[in-house]
Amino acid sequence: MKKLTALVIDDSRIMRTMVMNSLGKAELAEFEFIEAEDGLDALEKFDPKAVDIIFADWNMPRMNGIDFVRKVRANKKNLHIPIIMVTSEQTVGKMNEALGRAGASAYICKPFTVQDLQRKIGKLINEVPDRSVKPTGFFNRLMS
Repeated sequence: MKKLTALVIDDSRIMRTMVMNSLGKAELAEFEFIEAEDGLDALEKFDPKAVDIIFADWNMPRMNGIDFVRKVRANKKNLHIPIIMVTSEQTVGKMNEALGRAGASAYICKPFTVQDLQRKIGKLINEVPDRSVKPTGFFNRLMS
């Protein structure tokens, strides 16, 4: 199974735990988690070389999820990292803002099920490179 590092951002510890447990049950990958309680905390913990995928709530203190997404997407080197909004915001306008203008990769409404995760992010996860697989080739053999 693919091994991925996920940054899970939500001001509710219970919600972060629910997201992490649901991802485990979805069996889309073997996850290692980094937790953040808001967008500012997440920016401090975010390392584009170490984080494979991000799950962010919208409504949080200090910095909300949509502003976090904009900050991450402002650096073009981070465009390859999938960002999934996991939020109770269910209006079409909010979805368009997140997916269109801010640059989120997927949008999951709370409450969600394991099947929702499998359906909405399975393809995204399949496209993320597996860090547990060592690249092959002459140059990589020289460097190891």
